[in-house]
Amino acid sequence: MTAQLQQARDDLDAAAKSADDDDVREDIRETTDAFADYVMGDTEPDHAILDERLNTLRQVRERADGDTEAKVGSAIETVEDYRESLYQD
Repeated sequence: MTAQLQQARDDLDAAAKSADDDDVREDIRETTDAFADYVMGDTEPDHAILDERLNTLRQVRERADGDTEAKVGSAIETVEDYRESLYQD
């Protein structure tokens, strides 16, 4: 679990560093911080929480370009793969 979210966090950290737009950078950092909480904490995100984070990242990807867009896209793929592995009631 934490390996996938850690990978997504690493991709988002790189995306934030390469972002030219302050709003894009802030949205990425907010999600990066949330993933850090999941990786280091005892709480696992559920489908609804991950859907919310994925929606934010998809919107960010639409506003980003170049390396930032690619890194956000990579993080989205990783989180989607993780989300599919979660048990759903």
